[in-house]
Amino acid sequence: MGAKKGAFETVLETGWARLRDQIARMTRREDAEDLLHEAWIGIAERQVEAANAAALLARSAANRGIDAYRRERRIAAMPGTDAICVPETIADLQPLQDEMLIARHRLERLRLGVARLSPRTREIFLMHRLDGRKYREIAQDLGISQSAVEKHIARAMAHLTDWMEHW
Repeated sequence: MGAKKGAFETVLETGWARLRDQIARMTRREDAEDLLHEAWIGIAERQVEAANAAALLARSAANRGIDAYRRERRIAAMPGTDAICVPETIADLQPLQDEMLIARHRLERLRLGVARLSPRTREIFLMHRLDGRKYREIAQDLGISQSAVEKHIARAMAHLTDWMEHW
């Protein structure tokens, strides 16, 4: 016996073309097929069950068409823009004020954690992370083994990871 078909699978088999034409009439858009497909994917990802699958799919696709129309009008109304959608004209790419504040607090917390390292470990850690120096170079400059440099870096990373996580 075959698996029971869901309402959306039945729509796929029997009424896709009819729904596409309905969406084209409702939205007066040429991308009705795309709108319907995006609606289908959105509903499938959320695993929605509906008593009237065709109506849900049509409403979802029509809403996507309305959203696209509004987005296009907003872009067209911006001075100095053409029909091409440029992401920089839609969203401010600067971080939000609260994000900047959180980043500053995290950086200050990290500075305090680095200050708590032993002087030798701090020196080696900063030579590696800030100056971009290789373990071998640090070992030669300080007259210690490369293994000792690796241990200092590991100690610093373990301390800072713990320091930042238990904030």
